[in-house]
Amino acid sequence: MDDDLDLLTAVRILLKSHVRKVVVDSNPENLFAMLAKEDFDLVLLDMNYRSAINTGNEGLFWLAEIKRKYPHIHVVMITAYAAIDLAVRALKQGASDFVVKPWQNESLLETLRSALGVNKSGADKGVKRTTGGDGIIGKSSVMADLQQKINKVAPTDANILILGENGTGKDLIAQAIHSRSLRNSSPYIKVDLGALTESLFESELFGHKKGAFTDAREDRRGRFESAQKGTLFLDEIGNISLHQQSKLLSVLQNREVIPVGSNQPVPVDIRLLTATNVPLRSLSDENRFRKDLIYRINTVEIEVPPLRDRGEDVLELAEYFRSTYTKKYNKNILEFDVAAQRKLMNYHFPGNVRELQYSIERAVIMSEGRVLKADDILFSPIENDELSSDNHVGRLISGNLEELERKAIKLAISGHKGNISKAAKELGLTRAALYRRLEKYNI
Repeated sequence: MDDDLDLLTAVRILLKSHVRKVVVDSNPENLFAMLAKEDFDLVLLDMNYRSAINTGNEGLFWLAEIKRKYPHIHVVMITAYAAIDLAVRALKQGASDFVVKPWQNESLLETLRSALGVNKSGADKGVKRTTGGDGIIGKSSVMADLQQKINKVAPTDANILILGENGTGKDLIAQAIHSRSLRNSSPYIKVDLGALTESLFESELFGHKKGAFTDAREDRRGRFESAQKGTLFLDEIGNISLHQQSKLLSVLQNREVIPVGSNQPVPVDIRLLTATNVPLRSLSDENRFRKDLIYRINTVEIEVPPLRDRGEDVLELAEYFRSTYTKKYNKNILEFDVAAQRKLMNYHFPGNVRELQYSIERAVIMSEGRVLKADDILFSPIENDELSSDNHVGRLISGNLEELERKAIKLAISGHKGNISKAAKELGLTRAALYRRLEKYNI
């Protein structure tokens, strides 16, 4: 994806003998139409275009959109020497790598091979993993049970509720269910409900007509319509209001949406997946969540186990992250020593896989040797402050769940001296989701 037509021609000629199919285009506005049609492995994406978003870092915008809607796709950024700082920001935001133009052909090919994890012969390289073919790593008994359950429910059209603590990988499980389903050639659309305000909820999910409200300058399809014939994944389902629940229930019962500003219902055919870190018993409180909606979204429930219950999966995941970040940061770190492995196995990981990932990334960045040692691995103080202590949880749990959430938010913000980004990261929320809760609790 680049607005230089000569570059597109050169790349297509170079790559066509190395890969199964190459598609090129100069307009990033066409990205998602193409990604919805075919299952691409990698996007080679320019950082700047002459149109669309005129901020000088258009590539970061399109990168974020790709990783939000198609997180399994590798993205390699194209940049000029003058924009290296933007390329580094892109790596932090999920890009697999970047190339600087003009490039040497072999250098470009090697970058793409590295991003895809293949060697010159086309064979897989790097860490050996026990996966279901869609990124789920682990061979513990609890993960074997989880894989078996996914394989049973994926080919059906049953609505699935995915339960689990923050950082356990509920999003990855949702993607696996879609990829193993009969709808895997159709769109997979994810919506973070925690990031939607009351005013945006209906427009985002159900769409709107031109002129329906002040900023509605054109007709817009909602996420339900975008997921037509495919899978719609609603994350943070446990945090929506009773009013929003009523709207959602109506759509699921009638299998049709009515865009904002319209009286004409639009039929939808989607498979629904939802996820929450709220325990099911807490959702059964009708003051918090409608039971009829629980039954509608919960034909089958899947519980994602916390990392502390997954035994030696910790080491397998750690090895995967070591390999990933060694390549990303151009390090030559080969392994963990015995003491480092013991330290990983003895830790309880309150932040689950997300905490392990950040710990290994930090260790790779800071290490100066070829072996990661116990002293290189530092666990997050975010997960070990008073918010995580038994005494503190005991004091908080005496209140109701909303009061617990309100206090947790205040503690996180106070602990980070008002830094919203860091507080949101600690709480496992997006910035938008945290702002929504600040408004909800009048903090």
